[in-house]
Amino acid sequence: MFDVAVIEDPATAEVSLDPTRARLLAELAEPGSATTLAARVGLPRQKVNYHLRALEKHGLVELVEERRKGNVTERVLRATASSYVISPTALSAVAPDPERAPDRLSARWLLALASRLVRDVGTLLTGAAKAQKKVATFALDGEIRFASAADRAAFAEELAATVTTLIGRYHDEKAEGGRAHRLIVAIHPKVRSE
Repeated sequence: MFDVAVIEDPATAEVSLDPTRARLLAELAEPGSATTLAARVGLPRQKVNYHLRALEKHGLVELVEERRKGNVTERVLRATASSYVISPTALSAVAPDPERAPDRLSARWLLALASRLVRDVGTLLTGAAKAQKKVATFALDGEIRFASAADRAAFAEELAATVTTLIGRYHDEKAEGGRAHRLIVAIHPKVRSE
């Protein structure tokens, strides 16, 4: 089971967004059968089976084992991931494009960049899984508390200058066998957890 899986297919995204199926996916962090799930979620076993077949058809759950119980074979399933992210690829016709209106200070542009990040990393993960390889990535997450808006603006300018200098030092357009990487640096107000 993956910690996070990316959903790129529109039909799979639709299946995962159904509230009953999303609840079943959450319940299937631990393997279960239609019978055990029906008791936990308060639905008839037949209805749970219907939803499980849809989830399995789209690769969101997988068969763990089959058990014989009298004349019946009980199928035990589990989610293929602990959590899922829907890639903008699933909505390709209306996916945000950061190239349309680049604006370093726009929250909507930051959202478009984040969407591209989800799309690109999702594509890389899918390809790496097929090739049975890892993706070379690096992420940095931190928190900073500014005393004033002026300090935040000064920090952003210094950060931009520092990162631009660093890029200039390592970027080699003519490197034979080199591989281009995308760098995103973002800063936004912290959202308080409820």
